[in-house]
Amino acid sequence: MTRATEIDDYHRRLAPEDRAICEVLAAEIERVLPDAEGRVWHAHPVWFLDGNPIVGYHRLKDAVRLMFWSGQSFAADGLAASGTFQAAEARFLDAAEVDIALLADWLAESRRIQWDYEHIRTNRGLVKRTEF
Repeated sequence: MTRATEIDDYHRRLAPEDRAICEVLAAEIERVLPDAEGRVWHAHPVWFLDGNPIVGYHRLKDAVRLMFWSGQSFAADGLAASGTFQAAEARFLDAAEVDIALLADWLAESRRIQWDYEHIRTNRGLVKRTEF
């Protein structure tokens, strides 16, 4: 899989320590979800399966935030609830903080457990769970 140029462009605009975190995250996302489509969506890298957003990250003031749109439904520990739907996140200050094994677990769960964000508008603001 070739990474989208716009994701590389996003990485190039980051400070070196943030770029290192994002490179680790992107490499693992691409390894575990090779069929996911990665692109910049709402100004940050996001990967989609069949049009549904699965995982993405972006630089906040104090950390790089990794977000799973369906993460509140995952069995693996380590994610904090984020927002009003089913999203959950982890934050990183250094690339060494990224636990590759745990990240691989979250990514595997993101393939199996999905809330349908792609059709949120047609479902009148509701997300429905789908399992694969």
